[in-house]
Amino acid sequence: MKQLPEEYYTKLEELQAVDFVIVELTLYLDTHPDDHEAIQQYNNFVKQRKHLKKEFEKQFGALTNFGYSYSHYPWEWKEAPWPWQV
Repeated sequence: MKQLPEEYYTKLEELQAVDFVIVELTLYLDTHPDDHEAIQQYNNFVKQRKHLKKEFEKQFGALTNFGYSYSHYPWEWKEAPWPWQV
């Protein structure tokens, strides 16, 4: 098995931490769709994740995950149709 540099694990852990925050904010916003500050936080973390993902993929290869879209105010995820319904 190929030995990966320590930086690989550090960057992957940073991505996972940001992913966790995005999931938690998503769950929160599903029940608090008018929380403007939380939507701003969500959007900031999505932006941070996109940057981290781009840097990781440039150095280590492709990743596939969530956090691709920003949200408008109020929180839109609860509105149909959902992606799997189209």
